[in-house]
Amino acid sequence: MDRINIILGERLKELREERGWTQKQCAEQIGLNSVTYLHYEKAQREPPLQLLAVFAQLYGVSVDYLLGLNDIG
Repeated sequence: MDRINIILGERLKELREERGWTQKQCAEQIGLNSVTYLHYEKAQREPPLQLLAVFAQLYGVSVDYLLGLNDIG
């Protein structure tokens, strides 16, 4: 696994848990299957670029933050 995917997965999980959402709730909000969302959190799959923007919007953070390029959301 590449480091960026690991950081992305960790940040997706952290942001989701901060909001008290389940993986299923997050997946439904953005039109994904919950198993697909799980793969992104566990760094088992690399999301397409467009989906990174959707994640950023959902959580109100920058794509740079999601990818670990900065520590400020």
